[in-house]
Amino acid sequence: MSVVMVALTILVAMVVQNSALAADAKPATGAREQVTFSKDVAPILQAKCQECHQPNSIAPMSLITFQETRPWARSIKERVATRQMPPWHIDRSVGVQKFKNDMSLTDEQVATIVRWVDGGALQGDPKDLPPPKPLVTDNEWKGVRDGFGPPDLVVRSPEYTMAPRHQDVWYRPMSDIPITEPRWAKMVEIRPTTLTGRRVLHHSIAYLVLNNDPEAVNTLTANGLNRGDGSDDLVNRRPQLMEWAIGKGYDLFRPGTGKLIVPGEKISWDQHIHAVGEEITAGSEIGIWFYKKGEEPKKRSYLIGFTGMRGAPFLDIPPNSLAQTEGFTVLKENTLIENFQPHFHLRGKSMQVEAILPDGTSQIVSYIGNFNFNWMTNYIYADDAAPVFPKGTVIHVSATYDNTSANKNNPDPDQWVGYGDRTVDEMAHAWMNVVYLDDDEYKMLLGERKVKVNTTNNQKLQ
Repeated sequence: MSVVMVALTILVAMVVQNSALAADAKPATGAREQVTFSKDVAPILQAKCQECHQPNSIAPMSLITFQETRPWARSIKERVATRQMPPWHIDRSVGVQKFKNDMSLTDEQVATIVRWVDGGALQGDPKDLPPPKPLVTDNEWKGVRDGFGPPDLVVRSPEYTMAPRHQDVWYRPMSDIPITEPRWAKMVEIRPTTLTGRRVLHHSIAYLVLNNDPEAVNTLTANGLNRGDGSDDLVNRRPQLMEWAIGKGYDLFRPGTGKLIVPGEKISWDQHIHAVGEEITAGSEIGIWFYKKGEEPKKRSYLIGFTGMRGAPFLDIPPNSLAQTEGFTVLKENTLIENFQPHFHLRGKSMQVEAILPDGTSQIVSYIGNFNFNWMTNYIYADDAAPVFPKGTVIHVSATYDNTSANKNNPDPDQWVGYGDRTVDEMAHAWMNVVYLDDDEYKMLLGERKVKVNTTNNQKLQ
């Protein structure tokens, strides 16, 4: 055999040997890497989607079984890849990124769903399916679903029957609060009184009619005489147990904070109801989870609608156009912000909350760039990530609006839009619960966070 032939024989043998070794080190990827509904996708849908996507729920389709899910595969891929669903629209690149109620998909979960669809959206072995979760058969409390147990008290409003076709209605009844001693709320949740009521109830605010409790009135923010009469400041000073809007869950207050309710107080409801082509009767009810006796907090939480405009005259959205407004609110005391819930109507597009500190520096608190009117999501900051600012800080809320045909929620891009309470009008504010800190409390909190950051960094270096 020639030298050349010998060399070729050795080379071929080495290639075969190396290929075999590679095969042993990394098995063929076929069955192992194939993404299937039963094994890979169903657990994701169960954890993040099926709360709404089940029979007779608020979503347009059920995603419980493979047979129900398969026809929607391409649509599911598009919605999760663009992070329209689940409805967690906060920008992942700026601002606070740690939340108590994060319902978003991880990057890995998104990639799994995309690979499933791109791979043919296969069912896989039904034996791989996780045990089914119980279906929601009633108008459940989200707080119960998330493990907080049933509310300690439920206060219900009278109901209103909305005609199939009618102008928007603002229904403002009052309800007694049946308590015999002062109680502190640690969590509150508003929901429509019926499942069908979720179709007609745009928002519901539970104001407190006080009984000799002046500290419940917020006096530590100011945003000027926006409408010439100070009405914005006055609204923020009116004590609120909670604001609810389409798609929102609960308000969970930071440990050691809450809202005090005194015997003899009432709830004054502000319920915005709109017609949907069908007669529906509904009202609102608020569930209240109390602190246990002996565990009462020392700090009050105040709900504030930080304005995104300098007043009604400053909102002018011409037909087939984009527009922008901004609003400014001064913090007159050191302030910790517990959550962020952007609020628009049908033309709302994006909202940014920025803190301008007394030294002239600024930082973005939160930003959403693809607001969805159907999901007034409440982003509850994690305790160690909730932003805190010194007195004199200005909260700057900037808002943009899309009055073009590119906005799928827009009922008529040929209409001029101004400020107003109707669904077809527009507004912009950021609902945020705040807690005020004196100078010693403020310095102590900053010191605790600095120690925690240094400890975490040292652990990473070890």
